[in-house]
Amino acid sequence: MAAAAKKPRNATLRIGEAAELLGVTVDTLRRWEADGRLPVQRSGGGQRLVSIADVRRLQSTRRKREEPIVARSARNRFPGIVTRVEKDRVAAVVEVQAGPHRLVSLITAEAVDELSLKPGVAVVCVVKATNVGLEIAQRARGSS
Repeated sequence: MAAAAKKPRNATLRIGEAAELLGVTVDTLRRWEADGRLPVQRSGGGQRLVSIADVRRLQSTRRKREEPIVARSARNRFPGIVTRVEKDRVAAVVEVQAGPHRLVSLITAEAVDELSLKPGVAVVCVVKATNVGLEIAQRARGSS
């Protein structure tokens, strides 16, 4: 009888999968569960399961209320405009003007084609860096 009450596995997602699709943490989904914003089922082993329908509903709601991308994550997402594309058979160089920043991305030629990248196209540059070095800038005037 308990098996009949269970939804098919493909109608639900594990909480970690749902969090990834929604762009939030598992802790956020647990808070939403506690607040009553997100109905959660439990598997036989106690794992939290979220219905795909609820994930779609939350995605739709979040899209309607989203702030500009820069406000959401200014440290690694830069909306901009493609200013140059140089492509050969395998690789491409794409230059983007993102506010005061000029970003250059090395991507595959296939990606350029799939995204239809050309000058004037609006894009979001997602920067992932494992290491960023800093240096002290020289003072414009001599040291005091």
